Amino acid sequence: MQYAAGWATIACEVLETPYPYGAAHASRGPEDVDVTPDRLHPAFHGSYDWHSSAHMQWSLVRLLALAPEDVGSRPIELLDRRLTTEAIATEAAYLRERPSYERPYGWAWAAMLVAATRKSQWAEATAPLGDTIAQLVLDWLPRQAYPVRHGAHLNSAFALALLLEAYDDLGRRDVVDAIRARAVDWFHNDTAYDTRFEPSGTDFLSPALSEAELMRRVLPAAEFTDWLKAFLPGLGVDAHQHLLEVPVTDDSGDGQLAHLSGLALSRAWQLRKIAATLPEVAGVLRAGADRQIEAVLPTVTDGDFMSTHWLVSFALLANQAD
Repeated sequence: MQYAAGWATIACEVLETPYPYGAAHASRGPEDVDVTPDRLHPAFHGSYDWHSSAHMQWSLVRLLALAPEDVGSRPIELLDRRLTTEAIATEAAYLRERPSYERPYGWAWAAMLVAATRKSQWAEATAPLGDTIAQLVLDWLPRQAYPVRHGAHLNSAFALALLLEAYDDLGRRDVVDAIRARAVDWFHNDTAYDTRFEPSGTDFLSPALSEAELMRRVLPAAEFTDWLKAFLPGLGVDAHQHLLEVPVTDDSGDGQLAHLSGLALSRAWQLRKIAATLPEVAGVLRAGADRQIEAVLPTVTDGDFMSTHWLVSFALLANQAD
């Protein structure tokens, strides 16, 4: 794999960078103010915040599976330190005590990590985290009346797509069925989605493409093609062309503006997945994906920490999409 060594190196570097760290910890009293990263989150510290730490560790597990000869032993040593029974038990307890913490984005990435480790030496340690998140998802979905449709962490469609993949791999049919039912309930009747106002200034997801990619997973192939043509009519022909172009990105160290580099990569991932369902415009969609990957690829390893602490994961999604 062409970029495996560089991506593994930067992933290890950011995971081993303790500060800056955004704990997002809601203290319950004067005795609950210790936000020292490795004490508060013994598995998911470093890499700026909890969810980035989770998905950069997923990145290392994926890279070890894809190109073990290229990444060396450093990722294994790091994961051995993080994915211990004790550390994961602490993380699972934290989520049970705070059932809206990292919902749904962090849940989705942590579940992806659990699924990625299911046949590894970390499987026994991570399994309880997967069970905890599964129960949180089952408790949450019936209560969430409406989906969140913006282009950042709370986006419902992106999280459900990853959760669906993770729990399908983990064999949790109850969770898969609940996600499928909610996706259909929320999105099946959507038509003529107006993408003129994408992106917002700090998006790292396209609301339109995130929804489309989720429904690709949920609907039978023929039904999805019909749904997509009604949802994004003219995609790849004469409409929604800005979704295929590189967004204006910023690598100055502003964490919110750095999101736009991730938008390019998440669009590329989703466009590549969707392309296979629209053979008449597949080449156009893939070319749009390629432009966006090429534009931000240097930032994945050589950018500011506010970019490098998370972009490898999105680059992996885009790279493995075909």
